Amino acid sequence: MQDATTNDMVFRVAQLISIVSESITLSPGDIIVTGTPAGVGMARNPPLFMKHGDVCEVEIEGIGTLRNVVRDE
Repeated sequence: MQDATTNDMVFRVAQLISIVSESITLSPGDIIVTGTPAGVGMARNPPLFMKHGDVCEVEIEGIGTLRNVVRDE
């Protein structure tokens, strides 16, 4: 549903790390959550949300892909 890269972000990755590290100490494994690309949820017409069986993939070039299947509780 969505496809974006860090080139689409308002702030560059290094700038985000710099800004966040002014307030907190970052440690290995910390994740900086930046939001989501366009095309999700309430912004769509009609609205569209993830459901049981959907797959969410996040890829970091040169590292790999994190793949999670959505399951109902």
